[in-house]
Amino acid sequence: MLKHNFRDNTSHIEKNLIITVLSLTKDRAVSHELINKEARIPSDLAQRMLKKLQNESMIYARGKFIEVNSINRLKLAVRAINLGADIGQVTGLLQWKEFEAISALTLEENGYFPVRNVRFKHSGKRMEIDIVACRKPLAICADCKHWQHGINPSKLRNIVKEQVERTKALGESLRDSAIKIRCSSWTSIKLVPVIFSLTNNSTKAVDDVPVVPILQIQDFLSQLPAYVDSFEHFSVVKHDIDGWFSHES
Repeated sequence: MLKHNFRDNTSHIEKNLIITVLSLTKDRAVSHELINKEARIPSDLAQRMLKKLQNESMIYARGKFIEVNSINRLKLAVRAINLGADIGQVTGLLQWKEFEAISALTLEENGYFPVRNVRFKHSGKRMEIDIVACRKPLAICADCKHWQHGINPSKLRNIVKEQVERTKALGESLRDSAIKIRCSSWTSIKLVPVIFSLTNNSTKAVDDVPVVPILQIQDFLSQLPAYVDSFEHFSVVKHDIDGWFSHES
């Protein structure tokens, strides 16, 4: 019992330290002294925990200062949530568009050519997709969500439905020269709607649309080519300037 309580107390302290680091490193390096002061834990304990995070390559020490890049800020956020931190509090500490930027970077590192905030018109309606990432023959159309308190199945289904509609609309609009994405010049494309989320979900797919935690994007991308035909997707084949569109699921 004593050992269990010690472990719980250590996890609580680490969680609070991580939240402090996240709150202080939004756009700057911060000193050990300031972290100790804001975290309100003994200096020697704070230093040991910071050293642990440094050994795990989640923070970088530069003399008396701590630096954290965007990818590691996300990892720290996930760690804090896993330690029991409130999701709303943690996501509120992350900078606007950090999820989107990290997702785009992961896609790029896996050979995709991502474009963020792809805006287009379809049937007189303005639409936008957070990320369209192209790697022949695929175009991943990702909606980046960082819901703060989980999400109920009905709302998630609506989010998926809207992303499917946007993806289909993009496929039908690719002949528009105003759309600047790499795959718009290809003769055939498979567009795959995807939802990226901050936290792990019990739901892996909704109506055959993948719901992928952001730290699992790497695994998802490695498996996607083999399983794409089992996911909801849209195929575009260009025959001439008009082109034609067909749906596959």
